[in-house]
Amino acid sequence: MREPLEARTKSQKDYMCAIQSHCLTFGIGPAGTGKSYCATAMAAEALKSGRIERIVMTRPAVEAGEQLGYLPGDLEEKFSVYIDPFRDILHERLGKEAVDYHLRHGRIVAAPLAFMRGKTFGGDTFVILDEAQNTSIAQMKMFLTRIGEDCKVVVNGDVKQSDIRGSNGLADAVRRLGGLPGVCIHEFERDDIVRSGLVRAVIERYEAD
Repeated sequence: MREPLEARTKSQKDYMCAIQSHCLTFGIGPAGTGKSYCATAMAAEALKSGRIERIVMTRPAVEAGEQLGYLPGDLEEKFSVYIDPFRDILHERLGKEAVDYHLRHGRIVAAPLAFMRGKTFGGDTFVILDEAQNTSIAQMKMFLTRIGEDCKVVVNGDVKQSDIRGSNGLADAVRRLGGLPGVCIHEFERDDIVRSGLVRAVIERYEAD
């Protein structure tokens, strides 16, 4: 039997409460704070309980200097490198067989951000945009205008770790949307890192310059 989902820090607890009570939540902060884990685990719990019908998970297809078109394999194989972190969490919360079933039947959907154009996220959907610091302003606007009534949307990223040139869509959206009804911007700090003490120390050294 899987353990109930519980926050490991006060910041995670506040973040999870924000997701529960807002249509759109931004999780901002360094790697290792549990942004993706909490959001994905909450989505899995909502799917399992029947509160939602579908999970949509997406990332921009630009990370660490690589572009989707230059990776080997078909589209699914190319994007698997971006979806694997989600998959591990889903396996933990739902079990591999259930995840495979939901993927086959379209109840868990994973696709590059570019494939979100023209879609609308309905009220029965939990949407997660991860690594959002790698979106352009236009991409972020496109994504945010897909949000339908009563849809649950979480946007995660670290504005200090963008791999694209120029302004990134995450920082721009946070600046524009702060204070809007239904929108919460939750900021994690270095002290909220739970992955390991080494990760916190590494980030501190890089930010000391």
